[in-house]
Amino acid sequence: MRVLLPPSETKRDGGEGAPLDVRTLAFPKLNTRRRAVLKAVRELARDRDASMAALRIGPKLAAEVDRNRAVTRSPTMPAIDRYTGVLFDALNAAELSERARKFAAERVFVHSALLGPIGALDGIPAYRLSHDSRLPGLPLRAHWSTAIAGVLGGGDDLLLDLRSEGYVGLGPAPSRSGSVYLRVVTEGADGVTRALNHFNKHAKGAFTRALLEHGEDFARVEDVVAWSQGTDLRLRPGAPGELELVVPRAG
Repeated sequence: MRVLLPPSETKRDGGEGAPLDVRTLAFPKLNTRRRAVLKAVRELARDRDASMAALRIGPKLAAEVDRNRAVTRSPTMPAIDRYTGVLFDALNAAELSERARKFAAERVFVHSALLGPIGALDGIPAYRLSHDSRLPGLPLRAHWSTAIAGVLGGGDDLLLDLRSEGYVGLGPAPSRSGSVYLRVVTEGADGVTRALNHFNKHAKGAFTRALLEHGEDFARVEDVVAWSQGTDLRLRPGAPGELELVVPRAG
């Protein structure tokens, strides 16, 4: 089983690891493309105004440009500790058991716009780049899509895709029986199912944490659904190739 998470715009500063070495990252077949994006990000960071426009940030976030300028020199920390925000707050990696973190190292990946999919405990620097950022001469979707689809399809195990649709666009998981997209929904009093927006990320983080603490390498999506019946989670089959995580409607 593999679990593929989206990244977060927000990231912690600092770190105790050595500067980024792409050779240490998961999916080494992506390293040539990783180096190309890193080079483009560093070059863009020489022009603060152009960087802010490309990254779609305002003056209050200008320090993000400095992060990108130093992206290959700054310290690293494990990816699931680097990312913050709603999903990663709910995942709460710092308080995972040692066994759960070991399981995460083997089974959880985060899809970075900068580096492509990376292992949960791969050391990464602080940076700013999103799926819709515009690097001059290097459109991210065209650069990443085929290569990422290739590495995601490199196995016949169960792949639980928890990414946002923007990151799916940077590298869709191949359509196969072992790949399933997790959609977070809620049900109203009228019984109608609706996509959940506000609590979507929190639900995905809590789901991932529960999987990690359970620590079972599920072979089939049916096994995940059966496991969830003994938890506070409510999983059910959705559209073809999808699994629904049903969250109670607030109020």
